[in-house]
Amino acid sequence: MVLAGFGLTIPVEGFYSGRQHCGFYKDDTSDRAGDDEGRFGVGARVRVYPDRHHDASEPCRVCAWKEVMRQRQFFASVLVVLLWQASIAAEQSDPQSIILATTTSLDNSGLLAKILPVFTKETGITVHVLAQGTGHALQTAASDQADLVLAHDPEAEQEFITEGHGLNRSQIAWNDFIVVGPRSDPARIGGSRDAVAALAAIASTKAPFVSRGDKSGTDALEHRLWRLAGIDPAKARDGSWYRDIASGMGADLDAAQAMSAYTIADRGTWLSFGNKDDLTVLVEGDPRLLNRYDVILLNPAKHPAPKQALARRLAEWLLSPEGQAAIGAYEVDGEQLFHPSAAFPQ
Repeated sequence: MVLAGFGLTIPVEGFYSGRQHCGFYKDDTSDRAGDDEGRFGVGARVRVYPDRHHDASEPCRVCAWKEVMRQRQFFASVLVVLLWQASIAAEQSDPQSIILATTTSLDNSGLLAKILPVFTKETGITVHVLAQGTGHALQTAASDQADLVLAHDPEAEQEFITEGHGLNRSQIAWNDFIVVGPRSDPARIGGSRDAVAALAAIASTKAPFVSRGDKSGTDALEHRLWRLAGIDPAKARDGSWYRDIASGMGADLDAAQAMSAYTIADRGTWLSFGNKDDLTVLVEGDPRLLNRYDVILLNPAKHPAPKQALARRLAEWLLSPEGQAAIGAYEVDGEQLFHPSAAFPQ
């Protein structure tokens, strides 16, 4: 027996056929004293003979009743399994949703929470945001756990594409990184436009510095600057001043505030960060601090995901005049956090 639409085959050999034995001898009329009697069904009276069987050509009511009960239990179990499988399939296969693996700065800054509802309202496509450091976001996409990527680490993005995971990348916006620290500024870097010299001064004075250490785009930028300064802070003679917290941008700023330490942040997250306290911007304007955000489509030859058409619609919307306008319109305290750049990449 096959249940149509589910492809489930049910064996019928064990069902009642009218020619099975149950271990009881049928005798509806006997009422002799001393007989071991029991009632099975309405008005059915039987004697128990463990070693005898009823006539196979005349099925007893006990056998029929037991088979009906077995069939009911069997079909009830099948129904439970089918309903469970259907509910799991419905949860896992929302035809109008995608997963976006994205850098934490676009999420922590509040940009995605502002613009994605606009996209969903226009298209009916729900976007589930998975905010990670860029390195982890690319790994997530490479393992087929996301449908689209937003990143801000050009070197890691190029490697992702070279390995065949990404089809192409397009810049959607830019802002910049800044070096922030305590107003007391023990390394005396305030007002400088040279981020490399600023890090060298922090290392020489052993002033506290907080690093994200999470393989994010911000983390990658920081380590490029340390290399340009000729310094490996993790291997410095006294590395107690350098704190690697392996966390996101918001947690990094919280740690810097609590420790009166220096750190590097993207301007978007900094502007939306509400716990600045004694922290202030000390270094900005260095061209090496430019922060570009790219959308990357997965390569269908390597990742034939069923939702790539939906992912492409989001990528195209982010690059469209309407999506670019939504990005540019996002402000915190009257200050623009991201500059749309699809038409003129930086």
